[in-house]
Amino acid sequence: MKALIVAGGLPQIELIRQLKERGIETVLADGSPKAIAAPYADSFHVIPIFDIEAVKDLAVKEQVDFLITVCADQVLLVVAQVAEMLGLPCYIDYETAQDVSDKIRMKRIFAENGIPTSRYVQTSGLEDPAIEELCYPLVVKPVDAYSSRGVRKAKNREELETFYKEAQHISRSGGVIVEEFFEGEEISVDAFVVNGRAKILIVTNSEKVKDEGRFVIFRGRYPASSGVNPAILKQIEEICQKIADAFHLVNAPLLVQLLSDGEKVSVLEFCARTGGNMKYLLIKYSCGVDVISATIDLFLGRTPDVETKDTGNRIVVNDFIYCHPGVFDHLEGFEEMQKQGLINEYHAVRAPGFEARGVTSSSDRVAGMNIVAQTVEEFNRKHRIIVDTVKVIDTEGRDIMRHDLLPDLTDVSL
Repeated sequence: MKALIVAGGLPQIELIRQLKERGIETVLADGSPKAIAAPYADSFHVIPIFDIEAVKDLAVKEQVDFLITVCADQVLLVVAQVAEMLGLPCYIDYETAQDVSDKIRMKRIFAENGIPTSRYVQTSGLEDPAIEELCYPLVVKPVDAYSSRGVRKAKNREELETFYKEAQHISRSGGVIVEEFFEGEEISVDAFVVNGRAKILIVTNSEKVKDEGRFVIFRGRYPASSGVNPAILKQIEEICQKIADAFHLVNAPLLVQLLSDGEKVSVLEFCARTGGNMKYLLIKYSCGVDVISATIDLFLGRTPDVETKDTGNRIVVNDFIYCHPGVFDHLEGFEEMQKQGLINEYHAVRAPGFEARGVTSSSDRVAGMNIVAQTVEEFNRKHRIIVDTVKVIDTEGRDIMRHDLLPDLTDVSL
């Protein structure tokens, strides 16, 4: 068998490894010649991966048996469309992929099916009078972007106008959604729909840098904080099943992003994919489920094994490394920290030569590390040593790592 992997980031390295273990030949496509997964594939092609005809032509030329990606919602849309055009297998059809990738279509289906979410306006311009009925602060989002690109919180009309133009520029379709801001703790839910039933794997917190109205994730942590009480968990279970039913998901991964004020929840968005970047490690080390393997099973038409297990790890954290402006050259100290057992795993998510421009979206991260511990105190002890030791060195020999974006762990429910 032969598979076309679309996108060449960190999760695709693990995807390629597992496909090869199953005896499947791997063809990788990415828009960047520096894609970090490129050395791991049997062959690599630099093409614009959001160009449907380019991806289809490569799939035909290589005579692949299926296309696949993980951890990427907008790329999933491409995979679903090309698979449908060529009659190849995919766990989600193109129309459903549109519903789960376009935030406007998603919001409409939420409203039609009683799935709690913030009031919003689907608009092609700020002159829409419906915007005046919303209460500030407002969140502006491109309808079809990813990695929190273009997501900004506007406190007034002036900021709204500025952020709206930014979002419109980032959106491939030019579509923008404006919604009311819901004050609450952000919760990330990873689940799997098997034979129509949504099964929750883990509930975690996504901690974000709230700088200049942006929402950039710097940490994912398990378990979620003590604010996620039994009543909230019951609401989450009901919402996951409502989403599976409303979007007609029979067998699919499910990532749901919510906000909770301790009494009720509001759904930000969701996608029929596994969590991005290093989320597969957070899931693996907290509940023992391999979501990369489970996703491969879906593309092959098999029922995935998503039974959770006790890993013995009481605290599991993914910390993401951002940088001051500079050109990334190499990491220092991470390997030594791993040898000492302080870091569980670490990965560069950008190739040398990547130009760090600051912290504007999740795509600005340069590396990530996974840390496990039994107590908050143990985690913080390890973490302080790590943060004081590791460095990100640029081409001028400077440490450009944003050490200040990695605080101690505080509120965790054990």
